[in-house]
Amino acid sequence: MIPRLTYVMNILRNLERNIIQSFGYPPKELALAYVQQKQLPRQSTKFTLKDLVGDGILLAVPKFRRTVEKRWKRKFGTPEYVWKMLVPKTNIAVCNECGHHHERGRLCGNCYKRIETETKEIQAKIEEKLGNNKPIENDVIVLYNGEKLPDETKEFWQGKRIVEMKKERPQWFSKNLLQKTTQQPSDSKDVKPTDLA
Repeated sequence: MIPRLTYVMNILRNLERNIIQSFGYPPKELALAYVQQKQLPRQSTKFTLKDLVGDGILLAVPKFRRTVEKRWKRKFGTPEYVWKMLVPKTNIAVCNECGHHHERGRLCGNCYKRIETETKEIQAKIEEKLGNNKPIENDVIVLYNGEKLPDETKEFWQGKRIVEMKKERPQWFSKNLLQKTTQQPSDSKDVKPTDLA
């Protein structure tokens, strides 16, 4: 309602300006009269977003697809402003274990996949033996072919579960990876001078 009223007011102002310019002065007969009407009190209704939108959906989504040129400009830049062309990597290293290439400061992808597949096999064997829905609250010891249980006291074996894998242990899969640390936490608060800095 308000935009229509302002539109009509602008048309009337332009008309009045044109008439004044043609005659040189405003005619006495032409005048703009405004009558103020008393508005009836509105019923107290809350204005909601649903009243504004109706059945439409408000989503902040792009209206048009970005062109290939714009996508390439964002990805590679332009020579006039920022040039982001592909640069050869200089931080490539060779893995000492498998000989595959990887970035320095990152894990070798090939070694990671080997460890991941071995871990998934162990997890599947644990689920097969212990059940799928039971929580594993106790320690699990994994034994491969040709391995024997270590000689320990009965207290050591109390509450532990043994899972046997029907294949040989991989060379890279050390037994120490499955053992907890052997170092006991110390209660002493003495600090050696070499450990200060």
